[in-house]
Amino acid sequence: MSTGLIERLASLRGLGTAYHDYRGELRQFSSETQRGILAAMGVNVDDEAALAAEVRRLEITKWRSLLPPVAAARGARIGFDCNITGAEFGSALVWTVRLENGDTQSGSVSTADCPELWRGEVAGGWITRRRFELPIDLPPGYHELEARVGASPVQRTLLVMSPPLCYEPPAIQGGARLWGVAVQLYTVRSKENWGIGDFHDLERLVRWLAPAGAGFIGLNPLHALSPAEPERASPYSASNRHFLNVLYIAVPAVQEFIDSAAARSHCAQPGFLERLAAVRAAPLVDYAGVAALKFEVLQLVFREFRHAGAAAALGSDAGAAAAATNARHAAFAAFVAAGGESLRRQALFDAIDRHCRSTFETPAGWMSWPEDLRDPAGDGAHGFAAEHPEDVEFFLYLQWLAHEQLSRAQGLATTLGMPVGLYGDYAVGASASGAESWSDRGIYRLQAEIGAPPDPLALKGQGWGIPPPDPLALEQDKLQGFVRLVRDNMRYYGALRLDHVMSLFRLWWVPAHRSPLDGAYVHYPVHQLLTVLALESARARCLVVGEDLGVVPDEMREAMPQYGVYHYKVMLFERSAGKFRAPGEYLRRALATVTTHDMPTLRGYWEGDDIDLRVRLNLYPSAESVVQVREERDADRRALLEALRSEGLTPTSPSEPSGPFTPALAQALHLYLARSSAALGAVQIEDLLGMTEPVNVPGTSHEYPNWQRKLNADLDDIVGRADLLAELAEIGRARAVGPR
Repeated sequence: MSTGLIERLASLRGLGTAYHDYRGELRQFSSETQRGILAAMGVNVDDEAALAAEVRRLEITKWRSLLPPVAAARGARIGFDCNITGAEFGSALVWTVRLENGDTQSGSVSTADCPELWRGEVAGGWITRRRFELPIDLPPGYHELEARVGASPVQRTLLVMSPPLCYEPPAIQGGARLWGVAVQLYTVRSKENWGIGDFHDLERLVRWLAPAGAGFIGLNPLHALSPAEPERASPYSASNRHFLNVLYIAVPAVQEFIDSAAARSHCAQPGFLERLAAVRAAPLVDYAGVAALKFEVLQLVFREFRHAGAAAALGSDAGAAAAATNARHAAFAAFVAAGGESLRRQALFDAIDRHCRSTFETPAGWMSWPEDLRDPAGDGAHGFAAEHPEDVEFFLYLQWLAHEQLSRAQGLATTLGMPVGLYGDYAVGASASGAESWSDRGIYRLQAEIGAPPDPLALKGQGWGIPPPDPLALEQDKLQGFVRLVRDNMRYYGALRLDHVMSLFRLWWVPAHRSPLDGAYVHYPVHQLLTVLALESARARCLVVGEDLGVVPDEMREAMPQYGVYHYKVMLFERSAGKFRAPGEYLRRALATVTTHDMPTLRGYWEGDDIDLRVRLNLYPSAESVVQVREERDADRRALLEALRSEGLTPTSPSEPSGPFTPALAQALHLYLARSSAALGAVQIEDLLGMTEPVNVPGTSHEYPNWQRKLNADLDDIVGRADLLAELAEIGRARAVGPR
């Protein structure tokens, strides 16, 4: 098999040739690795003739097409490269721009007047690549350019025009430095929720924190998970990132529940109350128990909702109640219409998944379904929808309720004066067996997974079980899937964190059944994706934070400030020469935090509980490495105390690295962070409460109850604590003053 063909095709499909590892050493990707990834992309790597044909096809597309599929620019002017054949050279390039609002502008230019970038022979014909600068100003938006040269056919390209930078709230533009509290919503305990934090709890957090001066509340990803198998609880392994996790619906706040005597009577039964008390009291979220309670009641109120709608349509009811019912059904119908085919497929997926799991007792996810249901556009899926319309509509109804309640929480935050409000999180990918990969089969490559190359914490690399999007498929789709994904997330938030923001530039692909050591980087059209991000950010008035921890390529470091994407700075990682970064040394366009959901809590970190936990879980390669980690932690504690002393924030206790953790130490660290130059500063609610147990231990699955641990106090008690309000007020004052 020709290595040259493999290398040419790898380059055309976006595969890199090498990368610098965490030691700074240059690592070349082998031909075998390139073959594995090309195979995952659907290429027949064992047929040399097929390889040659694919190389020829892609080279012709790249070098002989007049226009690129997509062109993007910030500002009002745009230019892009055009391929002109020898026969066409000198002819006029006639163009028309169809603006997003329907207006058109036209013109022409001689191809000879466009500056030449390259010339050569492609597929037996001479090509000159020329730079065409569109001679008109364009507003922000998605526009279409039609162009032809001479008698050649008309070609079209998408023009993406964005403001120069992603959105920033006026308060930050005016120099304000905001603070907020980060909460894993499912961990919230309250006397009102049904064993899992919900959207009503979120409203109560807003009512507590907004008057205290908080600018935002940080949240875990709220993406749709798996109603058929609720124990699949990782918010970073979503079924579908376009939609919401319906377990967060606050059932008592649903209008149909409020209006339903039958539903309220059902919830007052001793057996139901006993089950409800059990899930509330459990130290871990009992996802199966919570789902059983919520779905049985939501199913009941949905049937009444459906019946009332049918009665209203027949005109058998009248008066104010009927008017309210009509308004609710009109709102539901509008939501479904706006959601279109994407929403319909999400509901159909959940209905099929629940049916298959209950009927065949198979694992959740479309890969376990009968073959005829695996194609969302196939006869089997259409037949199921026709036979089970009420089941599909039930899941449409649940998405509507979740949408209503989350939108209401953000509306409340805005009304109460929070400059950002809800700060959401967007996961880097979705489950291979979930609704997103089922619905958008053409985008994802299921014979590979996203992961990471080796680093000091994972010497064998990482595989995350998430299928990667194919950059060629994204380009052929003219980025519309990415546009919808960003838009569907930003609609609920005043700020959005992009998990693993480096994915806009490159992703580590690991072929199926291979070690992450056998992976390689595949590159994406970073500037086009960032232009879409900036445009959608401006339209949604949503600030963007990029999680840029770990190995960050220079291209991404440079692009983030160019597009106004905020950095993500974790205080415990911000060190140089053994010292922690001073508050005044933080970047302004950044969100700063002491810890994250993937790290130990402050108490756990100071007391070394995380090290003990990882020893118990056998996560260290040797006893020597444990000794080294403990020595490094001792040095970290000394450095933290020294950093606090340099800012005049030394706590009364502990005064030595060996001293016990105290609330005073946590507050001193929060004040240190609050003084930073970063425009956004986040405090984890677990650290305010002095908790020890982490919510997630990276590198574990069933060994530790990830994404299940609840807070150690009820929300009812938290919002009434004067000491917490005093601490938050002190943080607010430090944010107002800034670095010393």
